[in-house]
Amino acid sequence: MESNATAIDSTIYRDIFSTDAMRRVWSDQTRIQRYLDVEKALSVTQGRLGVIPQEAAAEIALRCDVAQMDFGKLKSVTEHVGYPVLPVVEQLTALCKNGLGQWCHWGATTQDITDTATVLQIRDGLELVESDLREILEALAGLAKKHRDTPMVGRSNIQQAIPMTFGYKIAVWLAGLQRQAERLQQMKSRVLMGEFGGAVGTLASLGEKGLPVQKGMMEELGLAQPPIAWHTVRDTMAEVGCFLGLLCGLLDKIATDVKIMMMTELNEVQEPDGGGGRGASSTMPQKRNPISCAYITACSSVVRQHAAALLNAMNADFERATGTWEIEWLVFPEIFCFAAGALAQAKYMLSGLIVHPENMMKDLRLTDGLVNTEAVMMALGPKMGRGKAHDKLSTICIAVSQGKGKLIDLLSADTDISKIFDRKALEDLLDPTKYLGSSGTMVDHVLSLSK
Repeated sequence: MESNATAIDSTIYRDIFSTDAMRRVWSDQTRIQRYLDVEKALSVTQGRLGVIPQEAAAEIALRCDVAQMDFGKLKSVTEHVGYPVLPVVEQLTALCKNGLGQWCHWGATTQDITDTATVLQIRDGLELVESDLREILEALAGLAKKHRDTPMVGRSNIQQAIPMTFGYKIAVWLAGLQRQAERLQQMKSRVLMGEFGGAVGTLASLGEKGLPVQKGMMEELGLAQPPIAWHTVRDTMAEVGCFLGLLCGLLDKIATDVKIMMMTELNEVQEPDGGGGRGASSTMPQKRNPISCAYITACSSVVRQHAAALLNAMNADFERATGTWEIEWLVFPEIFCFAAGALAQAKYMLSGLIVHPENMMKDLRLTDGLVNTEAVMMALGPKMGRGKAHDKLSTICIAVSQGKGKLIDLLSADTDISKIFDRKALEDLLDPTKYLGSSGTMVDHVLSLSK
């Protein structure tokens, strides 16, 4: 029987909470291949610069293939030594003919290889994140454009506030994710930076050839050259975690709004039904549960906790850390995999979101005008003073809630108000479709930023 104990690897849950593409990025096979990619770049560069024999560089490069690794041996030696790079180097050395493997790993240290390999995995993971984020931005832009002028109620402290449009609500979500896409681009120049410094980062073992080797190695890998070693200064690693935490936080906000709007009493939107039966209850035939929303919330919670763990990993001692570095080994595969799960669920939900404008209008008219009392107050303010208008409207609203009459009748019956506005003018002020502010213009502005 398979021992798939985590949701990421579970035969049942794996495609709910993550994706195959992201699992491949963080798999053992990919990680070891990335170690070998780094070793290859190091050897090729050193061969070109005359640090090691060209023949050795060519032979080492030929053997840097994960298919040639014995994973059983890697496992047992890693458990004994404590680090996986050394057994990889040992096998790579043994694979090379004519003793040329002795030039493997020349001047490098375990953390150089591990950190640079991790950055390569982060680069691959961020490419997947960026692709999903782009699709989500497109889905939101489509919804915002379509529902630019669809009236709905805005809510404050889960109470009805004033009218707005559904397109405006979508554009608010969209703007947050636009900022996140911008953060991603800004972050790349800082994060996609390799590591090669030797024992404590000074490159002492390579003398004057150290920095040229470092530069050439990073060029081979398509990574930025570090200005100085970052073995125990882990801000860039923590930044990746915080970025994913922010991203999932934004997705969770969307999921929270959607699942509340899916309430039976509101029924303003629905998740796509997946061809029928998605979100079904085992006992209640009428139910349609917010499945994607629930998974987004679950994944996002774990991602945020993992972001905190990466911040803890910054507490590294001296030039090579004791224990905090290993936190990253645990966290990065999961934080990326669960973020991928949240993105996949959001992409599915938003690309097929079912919108009920008629129910939005029903909810907007639910209070028979109370949702527009701000409009009445602001119209009365210049005539009687804003404070007096607010107090008068509050008194009338309380009377309405106590069943003492309809809002329009009580407003019309008030002698101070009736001197300023007749019933027709008051009815116009209470029309929620005429108090949408700059909703549409703001939607247009956010959409223009997506182009």
